Amino acid sequence: MPLSPRLRWRLDQIRRKTSGAFIGQKDPPRPKLCPACGTLVGATATRCHQCGASLTFSLAAASKSLGRLMPATSPATYAILGFSILIYVVSLLVTIRMSGAMPIGGGLAGLLSLGSVNGDVLQRLGASLPYPVDIAQPWRLVTAVFLHASVLHIVFNMWVLMDLGPQIEELYGSARFLFMYVVCGIGGYVLSSAFWHFSVGGSGAIVGLIGVLLALTTGRQSIGMRMLRSQLVRWLIYLAIWGFVVPGIDNYAHAGGLATGFILGKIMTDRPPATPQDRKRAYLLGWGAALAVAGSFVLAALTALRVM
Repeated sequence: MPLSPRLRWRLDQIRRKTSGAFIGQKDPPRPKLCPACGTLVGATATRCHQCGASLTFSLAAASKSLGRLMPATSPATYAILGFSILIYVVSLLVTIRMSGAMPIGGGLAGLLSLGSVNGDVLQRLGASLPYPVDIAQPWRLVTAVFLHASVLHIVFNMWVLMDLGPQIEELYGSARFLFMYVVCGIGGYVLSSAFWHFSVGGSGAIVGLIGVLLALTTGRQSIGMRMLRSQLVRWLIYLAIWGFVVPGIDNYAHAGGLATGFILGKIMTDRPPATPQDRKRAYLLGWGAALAVAGSFVLAALTALRVM
């Protein structure tokens, strides 16, 4: 009795799959996309014929591999959020281990100090210290950006980050956004340290993002730009008032971050990288910032271990 065409096709499929399993056959390699410029390249190619980027060991390839582990939208913003929370949890656990209990008091002061981190712990983990300590230990200018002193401190900073970050990241691209965040934080703590402050927190970097947007709107007279500029100015006025009313806020870090962000906003093009050269420069900036953060925390940990 002859087999139907559909049955023969199914049997052929089964035969090919089983023979491949026993003999070690693999599907033929397929063409792939260059992670740097998106050009279709050959299956066996190791370098893109369009932009010359390596398909295996380039920053673009590494970024694409890392991107699979990150959220599809605003990956740098979520990475900053997650890393800041992780560092806060670590610092809080060390504080609890030292004191034997969760730091909490009563009344309004207790609410403000809920989950407060011991100052000595912050110093060992990389708080920004008065000049000239930050010059002798420059990694503190980076590590302090990701340290926070209490629950309210990190909640407020991360709330504002999630409000501003995704829009700016979409505008400039993830790699350049991460670079701007880290550099704005460094700029804030350079000024703070020069005025002999002990300080931690991402607020200098976040105010720097406001500075980026302020630079973006300056000189542009469309209705949307003028409305955004007015809103940013109101935010800065509220922030200045808050900084003078509430004790413990580092206004110098805010001012340094704002100035740094404004300068970056004037220098950097306000669009995602469009050409292979733009993408290469953006990847260099993003990976440089990420390595600076990782290296700074390694140096802070080594220093803390030597002191203990």
